Amino acid sequence: MKIKNLKIALNKLIVPIMVLALISSVSSCVEHLDSSKATANSGDDGGEIFKSALDLTGKKIGYCTPSLNAPYYQALLQSIKSTTEKNGMIFYSADGQDDINKQIAAVEDLITRGVDALLLNPKDPDALVGITKVAKAAGIPVFIIDSSINPSADFVTTIQSNNLANGELAGAWLAKKMGSTPMNIALLSGNAGNPVGRTRKQGLLQGITEEQLRTQGKINLNVKTQAYTEWSYAGGLKAMEDILVAHPDINVVITESDVCVLGAIKAIAQAGKTDDILIVAGADGQKEAIKYIMDTDFYGCTAMNSPVQIGKNAVKHAVEYMNGRRDFDKKSYTAPLLITKENAAKYYNPNALF
Repeated sequence: MKIKNLKIALNKLIVPIMVLALISSVSSCVEHLDSSKATANSGDDGGEIFKSALDLTGKKIGYCTPSLNAPYYQALLQSIKSTTEKNGMIFYSADGQDDINKQIAAVEDLITRGVDALLLNPKDPDALVGITKVAKAAGIPVFIIDSSINPSADFVTTIQSNNLANGELAGAWLAKKMGSTPMNIALLSGNAGNPVGRTRKQGLLQGITEEQLRTQGKINLNVKTQAYTEWSYAGGLKAMEDILVAHPDINVVITESDVCVLGAIKAIAQAGKTDDILIVAGADGQKEAIKYIMDTDFYGCTAMNSPVQIGKNAVKHAVEYMNGRRDFDKKSYTAPLLITKENAAKYYNPNALF
């Protein structure tokens, strides 16, 4: 695998960290964000205006993120904020700070503030079920975004990318690329039990096996190890370092998210194995990953999980609910999309948050 300017690409791999003033000592992680506190340019068009028979002026949208420790979460928050304010509504944000107890407390604060719709990105699919019932009792509709929640929760719909279909596209691409070459696969996952990660993994494996059956009439799937990265650059680096020691024959890395593997690239490069290992991601379309796809041959593909579009769709559904709509499906997806060297330049935005 010929590498173009690998050293330059590695030096430019900087995971942006934004300092967002979202924590208030009097309101437990909740803050009303006005236009003067807008975050950096995410490549968003400033939000989208939706038709509404109801006057939305003064309506309040509350959003609780599990964390702000990754560019994806920052871009998703910015999309929701800009779209909310574009439609004349007030935006309240809460940060769970990677702690389930803090996320529960933060959602409680949003409920106390009397938001008209609650957008919730759960850190844990089970721990937040109770708080959705509290919101419903207060007359607040809950919309689950990006992640998933236990079906017993009280929520209107889930808005996310089509994780299964995206994973299948990436897996099928890998099977075509490798052909009859045996694959010794390392799987880099987010965290144990995460339903979104599990669905992405399922899609990747289904895509590989279905394409092999279609083209070869057999399945040759050898996943030698799985490691958890906690959806972080540092976690991916550590996981890959350990994998390369225990399994030096790895020639393929599949991952549930770009962020899981971006740190791993450093370990692969330090081991001198960038010519020997092919990377395939089931999501997200992060700009650093797209740049690697454009500039190298070792990052094969990723699939689009647009935080900008998910944020817009979430606010749109909240506005529709306020206008009386109730016939929501339990899941709403953005369109699946595979990003490869052939189309990567079309989706690369160096100014994006994510």
